Amino acid sequence: MVRAQLLQAWWMDGSEGLDISGLSLCGGELLAVADKVSERIYRLAPEPGSDSVPLVPKVDFSRPPLPEDQPISVKARALHYASTPLSMDFEGITCDDSAIFLLSERHNRIVRLDQASGKGEWMPVRWSESARNQGYLQLFNAESEGLVKIGGDFWVALERDPRGLLKLESGDQVGQHFYTLPAVAGLDFRDRSEDLTALAFYDGALFTLERNAFAVCRRSLATLVAEWCIEYRHIEEGPGYVYRKTNFGKGEGLAVNAQGIFVALDNNSVTRVAAPEDSRGLLMQLAFPSLGTD
Repeated sequence: MVRAQLLQAWWMDGSEGLDISGLSLCGGELLAVADKVSERIYRLAPEPGSDSVPLVPKVDFSRPPLPEDQPISVKARALHYASTPLSMDFEGITCDDSAIFLLSERHNRIVRLDQASGKGEWMPVRWSESARNQGYLQLFNAESEGLVKIGGDFWVALERDPRGLLKLESGDQVGQHFYTLPAVAGLDFRDRSEDLTALAFYDGALFTLERNAFAVCRRSLATLVAEWCIEYRHIEEGPGYVYRKTNFGKGEGLAVNAQGIFVALDNNSVTRVAAPEDSRGLLMQLAFPSLGTD
């Protein structure tokens, strides 16, 4: 376990009340979704030397209808009709050369964004039934939490109690390949749930955001064994950044490129200690570790 080095941090202007929940680098842009918004994705363009970054609308679209080809809980059905902003609960975003994909935790399903028509469309793959049969998705609002597309496959982070990974290979429409994350020496969840909240792919490796341990790990895509992990608790809970409630970690968005590791904190509208009126979320840029140092 390596202590994370903060390269820079930005308060996300316009994020108040939205709860930024997913990040992805798409076509050179840093895109974001919020779990309190069901018909918009955002763009962030952080600049060196600034302490804030505007959260700019990137695309507006129409949410898909209820996915009637799978079981839908009474609560999820009610939220769909009662509240458009809460109906999808988007927790992940990823892309390829042709499309943007969003992960709905409310329905444990992937939405493909058709930018030409301005509509979100359900992909056929669904995994609620198979995941629950495997012991996952046992708690409402602690279900599918992160998404990344690697080649022709999607990887889905299954949040907690228990946490796990689902690999959706091309042609898989029900969810067949579930994985437990290999343990990491020194990874300390401090009596909180062992969770997994975001995924990214860079330089041939899978990156995992393990929120309640305040950690980002680089893992082998073949074995899922961690090659290294960095811990950023001293940053998130440092005097300049700490929020007024710290019952759980807040990291929910993850993106990685040559410039470093970007982590977005979902503060759930909680204000911070140093500025009691400020409820903006935080975007952190962390350095890759210098291996061999603690």
